Amino acid sequence: MKSEDLEIVHLELKYCECCGGLWLRPKNADDVYCESCVLQMSDFPAVGARPPRVRLRLAQRLEVEGANGERLIVICSEGGNA
Repeated sequence: MKSEDLEIVHLELKYCECCGGLWLRPKNADDVYCESCVLQMSDFPAVGARPPRVRLRLAQRLEVEGANGERLIVICSEGGNA
């Protein structure tokens, strides 16, 4: 085998910014996490991703039939056991 047939890949020693372990990455690459931590971190939401906004209904109207058959309108709003 001649040396012209070989592909030379330059690597650099890098520490993982998550677990602190040492690993090799291609020279001048931007990766900062080892393969193990990349897989574990893929379960987390992306940086800057916001959870969906939750909207609460503050006043809800309910129609209730009273004891004598009359219709009552009940308005439920915030509050609780205070």
